Amino acid sequence: MSDPDTPQARGSAAAPNTSGEAGSARRGGLDQRRILDAAVRYIDAHGLRMLTMQRLGAYLGVDGMALYRHIPGREALLDGVVDTVVDELFGDPDVHLEAHAGWVDYLQRLAHGLRRIALAHPEVFPLVATRPPAAPWVRPPLRSLRWIESLLEVMTQSGFSDENAAAVYRAFSSFLLGHLLLEVSAHGVETGPVEEPDVSPIEDLSSYPILERLEPHLSIDVAAQDFEEALEVLLDRVALLLPRRRRPPRLTTQE
Repeated sequence: MSDPDTPQARGSAAAPNTSGEAGSARRGGLDQRRILDAAVRYIDAHGLRMLTMQRLGAYLGVDGMALYRHIPGREALLDGVVDTVVDELFGDPDVHLEAHAGWVDYLQRLAHGLRRIALAHPEVFPLVATRPPAAPWVRPPLRSLRWIESLLEVMTQSGFSDENAAAVYRAFSSFLLGHLLLEVSAHGVETGPVEEPDVSPIEDLSSYPILERLEPHLSIDVAAQDFEEALEVLLDRVALLLPRRRRPPRLTTQE
């Protein structure tokens, strides 16, 4: 069965932005968007560890120092690459900011959208996954404040309490992070961080009222609890593979 999330299956819907083709800076001028788009393509082609300001400048047909007029340095470049790739969700016609068909459909679409990003940019995805976020409660791979706000809004409007909406965000993020990192690493991609980055403070949350309200719930350290609950769900799923008579009693009574 073909995989509908691969770039090959998506065809033109997965076509990358080519507004900053290699060597085009001399022809069309240089700006931050063109540099970031080119950086994503460079990493796709050569890997993250090969990226330097000098090499990226050569890729764009300019001296590497010219990039500093638009990007303060490598750290800002890597942050911009993460934002550029995650922002591809906004251009995915199958992913919606609102739950038009309910919260289950919303999460399914969002999960597949993030998987499409990982498969389209396997060399970039470890950067999305491992680069420390600006606040400890911002969990990769869904690092966009606008998308986090969207998810929390969908869950609370669907009847989840603030505390449970935060738990959904944590569980959803953990599931995607583990699965997608394993998937890209299976293709030979290095998944470790390149270096220890400087972390900028989180931006003002006043534009994201639900996120601002739920920040205390998001900030609680419940890693051990989340791990145990995820493990229990996995074990329950494994147990369902047994003949019904050999399953734990609590699984048979739920049917």
